[in-house]
Amino acid sequence: MTTPPALLIAGHGTRDEAGAEAFRDFVRELGRRHPELPVAGGFIELSPPPLGEAVTELVEQGVKRFAAVPLMLVSAGHAKGDIPAALTREKERHPGISYTYGRPLGPHPSLLKVLERRLDEALGTTSRTPEDRADVTVLLVGRGSTDPDANAEVLKAARLLWEGRGYAGVETAFVSLAAPDVPSGLDRCVKLGARRIVVLPYFLFTGILPDRVRRQTQGWAEAHPEVDVLSADVIGPTEELLDLVMERYREAVAGDIRMNCDTCVYRIALPGFEDKVGLPQQPHFHPDDDGHHHGHGHGPHHHGSHAHAH
Repeated sequence: MTTPPALLIAGHGTRDEAGAEAFRDFVRELGRRHPELPVAGGFIELSPPPLGEAVTELVEQGVKRFAAVPLMLVSAGHAKGDIPAALTREKERHPGISYTYGRPLGPHPSLLKVLERRLDEALGTTSRTPEDRADVTVLLVGRGSTDPDANAEVLKAARLLWEGRGYAGVETAFVSLAAPDVPSGLDRCVKLGARRIVVLPYFLFTGILPDRVRRQTQGWAEAHPEVDVLSADVIGPTEELLDLVMERYREAVAGDIRMNCDTCVYRIALPGFEDKVGLPQQPHFHPDDDGHHHGHGHGPHHHGSHAHAH
């Protein structure tokens, strides 16, 4: 019987130890649930273990083939450039290994169900009728990116969350790198008539940026006591997320990869981003994860040829 490829989970990384440990726990749980597979996980930046160490762990177990799944909600610079570049380096370090690369997680119906559940928890209700939600406006807050395609994915998730669930509206904001920011997003909700708002972080685990979303929400709410503002929790290591990672793994193994390139700034000349077409990429630090600001460079991976799998 042919041995199935191992599973490699690629995480973003955070200087928040609780968030990093949530990722590591999630990888361990996947391993417990799937003893037939070698499972390892690592980070692109900021947190141990690095992705290269996770690959070495698999190689030391005798793994020659693996499927890499980015544990990320949208396809931004890390999923499009940094992870493929890191995997290319690991292939050079470990001659004889091969891999397939899966696609990011969202938006997906199972995660939309989790987001809906987080909203119900914040509202303190188990009722799901449109009538009970008619006065609730949701502000979905994403990480934010210099890649407009990635930001557009957050708006897509917001629209899918709004459809058929009866909320007064689902607006979007970003905690870093993209507009509107959280206070501006809340201002927009009020201008659209909102009097009851739930701020919903579009993040998998806890960390510095989700904590910032909550602090900014609290600060805005204190300045606007006339508006009822609630904060929802992050998605978390739910059954749905565990199952979705395995779905992305099976897609990668089968070669059923449908990564979007129609609006990728490294392939298509979008207004204001024409200079990025064909631009080489290199790994970079997200400027707000550690409270410092770093340059967003681009280096060894070429998106002009789109070396990541599709």
